Amino acid sequence: MADTFHNIIAGEATPAASGTTFNDRNPADRNDVIGTFPSSGPADVDRAVEAAREAFSSWSTTPAPKRGTILRQIGDALTERKTELARIMTREMGKPVFETKGDVQEAIDTAYYAASETRRLFGHTVPSELPDKFNMSIRRPVGVCGVITAWNFPVAVPTWKIFPAIASGNTVVFKPSEEAPHSATVLCEILSDAGVPDGVVNLIHGAGEAGKALVEHPDVDAIGFTGSSETGKAIGATCGRLNKKYSAEMGGKNPMIVMEDADLDLALEGVIWGAYGTTGQRCTATSRLIIHEDVDDAFIEMIQNEARDLTLGSGLEDETDVGPVINEAALEKISRYIQEGVDAGAELLFGGERAMDDALADGCFFQPTLFRGVERDMSIFQEEIFGPVLSVHTISSYEEAAEAANDTVYGLSSSIYTSNVARAFRAMHDLEAGITYVNGPTIGAEAHMPFGGVKDTGNGHRDGGWEVFEFYTETKTVYVDYSGQLQKAQIDNVED
Repeated sequence: MADTFHNIIAGEATPAASGTTFNDRNPADRNDVIGTFPSSGPADVDRAVEAAREAFSSWSTTPAPKRGTILRQIGDALTERKTELARIMTREMGKPVFETKGDVQEAIDTAYYAASETRRLFGHTVPSELPDKFNMSIRRPVGVCGVITAWNFPVAVPTWKIFPAIASGNTVVFKPSEEAPHSATVLCEILSDAGVPDGVVNLIHGAGEAGKALVEHPDVDAIGFTGSSETGKAIGATCGRLNKKYSAEMGGKNPMIVMEDADLDLALEGVIWGAYGTTGQRCTATSRLIIHEDVDDAFIEMIQNEARDLTLGSGLEDETDVGPVINEAALEKISRYIQEGVDAGAELLFGGERAMDDALADGCFFQPTLFRGVERDMSIFQEEIFGPVLSVHTISSYEEAAEAANDTVYGLSSSIYTSNVARAFRAMHDLEAGITYVNGPTIGAEAHMPFGGVKDTGNGHRDGGWEVFEFYTETKTVYVDYSGQLQKAQIDNVED
């Protein structure tokens, strides 16, 4: 019998007010039920927000370096439980343990980085235009922050938002994906054990109803979201109507350009990892290969030879290179795009089908897939598939490559392989993306660097690095006049 889990509100395990639940299943074996979780609704969100609001008063006035001490303790606890948490994630969302260990390491790095930033929540001091007057700005927490995240990085991505939020003095209501509730539960338990006070981080499970209630709640001051562009835009419309602070990290259709002077062996490692790592289920996945005609035949053959040796299976098995996709709906979506690619005239070189051999039959496995002859107007070139599908488009010049790379509504990550330093620096400016890698694949974020995109990928904010603290704090301007008389700025400082 599967274990039963609850929401965590003000430090207490709390079932949904409705009493309804859902099952969390292993995508590598859909017969394996990980646990039963509450299907939360507006009443549960109300309780969580109330707990967060109540905790805000004491947490926001806790000296920031003391909050940093707790974050360092979180980093230590995550380090101690790294393998355990990685295996929990793998069972729940599928990617191999070597990848989920990387997921936990991102959280560890983020904890230590956020801890260090609690001593650098800088304001500014500037000269006044008037005598005997002091001008400065300080950083203040926003308030109660709603955090809504996807399932593919069920520990790393939530911590990109939660850790800087609490470092800045905010409290949080966290609504993880219903596809990764167990990882979220264990993460929140670790936070509590490490010293995060009750009510500072509250956990609400459920699907769209819970997320909608969190976004619309009048006592939630900001929303941090990671997920699809469709959902993100809908949340953005609501936050705009309610004048609510909102940070969105959404979809991607990321190009990797391989020029004629590229190191093809290095590019091969990059494209295999970028396209088929995490079974292509990354917002930063390398889904478009834009390759120079002088090397396309040789490089495509190299990809075929390498990709055919990838081992599909449960991520809990050491020999597995590629795990399952998340669920049956994902399988159906990927299959639909494969058919659209074939119907449009792209050449399917390998893969393209659900993998059903032996131990894979009860899971959601899809073969690594490669198309060539992909034109820019095809759906497999334009739309996010979120699966192990790589589309190859051939070009004859750098200018054509950059134009093709930018021919998408998305703008998260991008990559170019070249030995020409001038061309590399041109790409840094030319590629319309929040991230550009030179001689590396489109994946590989670091905790101390900003992460996010442009166009339909983001709304101007960033997770990670120093910029995320700009979102989770407000600037307050302070004037101190010690002249002992009324001074009128823009009047007293102007001579007739």
